[in-house]
Amino acid sequence: MTLIDNAVYKDGVRVATPASLDEAYALQEAHAGFAWIGLYRPSDEELASVATEFELHPLAIEDAALGHQRSKVERYGDTLFVVLRPARYDDEREELDIGELHLFVGPDFVITIRHAESPDLGAVRRRLEQQPELLALGSEAVLYAVLDRVVDEYEPLVAGIENDIDEIEDDLFGDADDDALSRRIYELSGELNRFARATHPLVPIIEWLQRGHDAYHVDIELQRRLRDVRDHALRVTERVDGFRAVLDKALIVHSALVSRRQTEVNLAQNEQVKKISSWAAIIFAPTLIGTVYGMNFDVMPELHWEYGYPVALGVMVAFPTVLYLIFKRRRWL
Repeated sequence: MTLIDNAVYKDGVRVATPASLDEAYALQEAHAGFAWIGLYRPSDEELASVATEFELHPLAIEDAALGHQRSKVERYGDTLFVVLRPARYDDEREELDIGELHLFVGPDFVITIRHAESPDLGAVRRRLEQQPELLALGSEAVLYAVLDRVVDEYEPLVAGIENDIDEIEDDLFGDADDDALSRRIYELSGELNRFARATHPLVPIIEWLQRGHDAYHVDIELQRRLRDVRDHALRVTERVDGFRAVLDKALIVHSALVSRRQTEVNLAQNEQVKKISSWAAIIFAPTLIGTVYGMNFDVMPELHWEYGYPVALGVMVAFPTVLYLIFKRRRWL
């Protein structure tokens, strides 16, 4: 059953709780109030029913049925079609859960269609029913309250993202695994881009609603409340933009640190290679001389010289010594 809650309001007070859509249509007309019909992933038959009763535009109904819409507001005669993207943050998975909420708002009806668990429209309804003076302003008061709830639910999400960014900044100069940290930065950047697409259209949407339109005038009290919601939405979008800039810089810094560490490793390896090569050269000289002159070949005339062997021994000692001093001066040893 996709009919979550169904009520008819008159002068800010719930006067009926219809059990079906047909009953809601009849009671709304009988009480001359406005109906608030809450649906959760409605069937095609239910969408067709409300579309026929309230003369909803086919294009808007198509969008509501298909889902996956961007945040927007569209006007069809005296009916508004509003798409909002509520979101919550799963800190354990470090992922955003972005839902979708559709509203049809007319002079005597509000139809809310949820495609996700968020936001809690039951809490919105209870809050409004405790403020009859606000609910008496009609369907636009419901639209304001839903907007306010969606924006309020962004706050803990923003706090969760900020906490993750703080952890990333700590890991940048710590001992975190480079591959894991790069992946974390990249994935969080992607989540922020999704969040930005959900939040950035809100400010112009709210500004458009504040101005009103030809169908009906926006009450001054609702204008004030919408202005407050706009300020909150603007703060959220500014913080999201700030987070995106921080992550872009973090990725650059991380790349630079990884390159520096790799360079240091390469230099250290080069130093080791130099030392090994230098000692190999030093050892090679006496080994070569000892190998040649230790064979006692009679055909080598210098073996019969008076100072043949002493000279050979001197070369064996002097040559490595000279190499050692040269390598030491060049800091290869």
